[in-house]
Amino acid sequence: MEEKLIQLPIEDEMKTSYLDYAMSVIIGRALPDVRDGLKPVQRRILFAMYDIGNRANKPYKKSARVVGEVLGKYHPHGDMAVYDALVRMAQPFSFRYPLVDGQGNFGSIDGDSAAAMRYTEVRMSSIAEEFLKEIDKETVDFIPNFDGTLEEPIVLPTKVPNLLINGSSGIAVGMATNIPPHNLKEVINALIAMIEGKEKRDVLECIKGPDFPTGGVVLGEELIKAYELGRGRIKVRAKVEIDENEHAIRVKEIPYQTSKASIIEHIAKLVKEKVIKGIVNIQDRSDKEGIEIYIKLKHDANPHIVLNNLYKHTALETTFNIINLAIVDGVPKLLSLYDLLKQFLLFRKEIVKKRTMFELRTAKEKVHVLEGLEKALNKIDAVIKEVKSSKNPEQAKSKLITLLAITEKQAQAILDMKLQRLTSLEQGKLKAELKELREKINYYNEILNDEKKLMEVIKKELIEIKEKYGDERRTEIVYGEMQAKDVKAFIQDEEVLVFLTKNNYIKRVKLSDFRVQRRGGHGIVGVETYEDDIVMQVIVTSTHDELLLFSDKGRVFSLPIYQIPESTRYGRGRHIQNLLSLEENERIIIILPITKENADLIFITKHGIVKRTFLSMFKRIGKKGVKAIKVDKDDRVVDVLLSYGNDVILLATKKGLSLCFPKEEIRRMGRGARGVIGMRLTKSDEVVGGTILGKDVLVVSKKGYGKRTKKEDYRIQHKGGKGIITMRINEKTGEVVWIKGVEDRGEMVITTNSGRIIRIPIKDIRRCGRATMGVKLMKLRENERIASCTVINIDKGKDETHHKENV
Repeated sequence: MEEKLIQLPIEDEMKTSYLDYAMSVIIGRALPDVRDGLKPVQRRILFAMYDIGNRANKPYKKSARVVGEVLGKYHPHGDMAVYDALVRMAQPFSFRYPLVDGQGNFGSIDGDSAAAMRYTEVRMSSIAEEFLKEIDKETVDFIPNFDGTLEEPIVLPTKVPNLLINGSSGIAVGMATNIPPHNLKEVINALIAMIEGKEKRDVLECIKGPDFPTGGVVLGEELIKAYELGRGRIKVRAKVEIDENEHAIRVKEIPYQTSKASIIEHIAKLVKEKVIKGIVNIQDRSDKEGIEIYIKLKHDANPHIVLNNLYKHTALETTFNIINLAIVDGVPKLLSLYDLLKQFLLFRKEIVKKRTMFELRTAKEKVHVLEGLEKALNKIDAVIKEVKSSKNPEQAKSKLITLLAITEKQAQAILDMKLQRLTSLEQGKLKAELKELREKINYYNEILNDEKKLMEVIKKELIEIKEKYGDERRTEIVYGEMQAKDVKAFIQDEEVLVFLTKNNYIKRVKLSDFRVQRRGGHGIVGVETYEDDIVMQVIVTSTHDELLLFSDKGRVFSLPIYQIPESTRYGRGRHIQNLLSLEENERIIIILPITKENADLIFITKHGIVKRTFLSMFKRIGKKGVKAIKVDKDDRVVDVLLSYGNDVILLATKKGLSLCFPKEEIRRMGRGARGVIGMRLTKSDEVVGGTILGKDVLVVSKKGYGKRTKKEDYRIQHKGGKGIITMRINEKTGEVVWIKGVEDRGEMVITTNSGRIIRIPIKDIRRCGRATMGVKLMKLRENERIASCTVINIDKGKDETHHKENV
């Protein structure tokens, strides 16, 4: 035979071949059929087990025997691919309702592999038998196997809505499926509601959500949308208990498709790297009764904060991507939950119809035979005579057809009849059987001719499945559950002091730990400092507030106050490098609590440069930080103010000068801008800080002197001026270190470089003129100086503090 060469563009051949390959993977391997919810390999495993009698009520058979049966007859692929599928069908932590009953080591939730197939044994589970009970009643079509020597079913006539109760996952070419498992009772209740003609909303309300074999908690906010679209993302959390007595967290259930051992290992790693704080020890206390990961906490750790950090950083909270993709009529389709239910009902209607037609035909054939026997019994003497006189069976059959006016099939049945059927008892049984069969025929006809009757049969069978295999839900569905970032509800809203030292150690202490004292007191220890470290800044804020942290390189970071480690008055705190992503040689110089978003940030530098920008530009910047201001090489930021209205800005210098000007004279700029000249300085002078002008102006000097001055004593000028006197300084007072616009109410918190703190009511501080030196606010020791000052109870109990590194 002469070969013919066909010329074809290679791109066309590649396109055709790749599409053929893709469809082969999609249909033949990766995606489940919407009807029985099985992939081809799973279907072949169950059919092979059924074929060799490996039923639920029979002895176990070696897994290798089953794998060999599947490979040799139906699935010519790798043996491990078949065995892996078999193992997964037997794992109670993988399948919500396992289809294989395994004996031996089939792996564990810790991620351990199953034993080799020569060691394990299997048989079908009871629920798997419901997939095949009707396969001999011409309910499904068969196709030739890979070598054409046998036939295999294209789908199993299951009574169980397997795709929904066990789910499915797989990656094909250009598409994937990820259908979560559900509770059998709920799915069948939804199917029954659909049969009863209830509205779509009522049908879907029967299914609360996914029901994973490993339990856990599903945050249900996105469920409805995912079920409607057939695609979406849901969060799955471990189920935990907080043991208040032992100050520990007990993990009782873990998210689906996660490894317990991997979770424990990851938690330990994060604790070691100080990503998660407050954990002392982790133990795996799991046994045959169930899972338990025991997490022992430090005595001062808040278990709710630790738990939410575990949710945030570990697989104790995972995202399950719902993709309801299945094969429908040979084509992959994305289906909503309602469509999945509908497709199963359509399949059951088809199966029940085919089964009923088979049973009707079988019953009619049996009636036909029994009617022949009945005629023979009515003329039994003549029948015996004709049979006895016949030379051979063929002649006897011919005589009977003529004598009784029956068919050849009936005549053969008479000849095959046993003599015991001639007894009166047997004759009675025959008549009763005929009556029963005729009633069944009427019943089968009613089912085929009446849609309502058909649906009643399906409903009855579904109820039987539910009663036989249904169990209680394992996974809890919660709505409105707090996300990992919303931990404020666990944190008591209380006022705290946040300390920042020159060497960048930070801590928070309850404000109530510091009693109020009279002006001129010695104060108490507020922070233990080491070597050349000094307290650089103290602010009063709330545990529910957000903190902005400004670095000497002009960057800004954000940090929730509750994430700052709580400490005692004597504790050093934690280095801020452990909390923020700082660059090499970068350090934090200003911290600022944020209580509102609708505000301006006013940057003030040592050289008198001011810059105004929106606070909203620094929203959710996190621990990595962003650029806040461009600062000249020999300049640095000395203060940052929060302004909520048409305020007047007051700048102060260390030589006792000040300048007032309206905020509106500074135009708003972007984050990378340098700013404009706010105050012109003499050669030896520099700006130490600024404030929003209040009822009074409170000024403090380096050696503990201070005073209040009425705002009327400060005339409003324009930016760029040289200013006027705000405090008379001398050797006794030292240079100006702090200035603040205040009201009559509230308290002042002063911290020294040695860590001592004093709280003074503002009303106790004397009012003086601008050109005076003020009064003694705090008695300082030798070589001691004022490090920072804070005013509290100005704005609903909180206000910002101003940093003074140069004091």
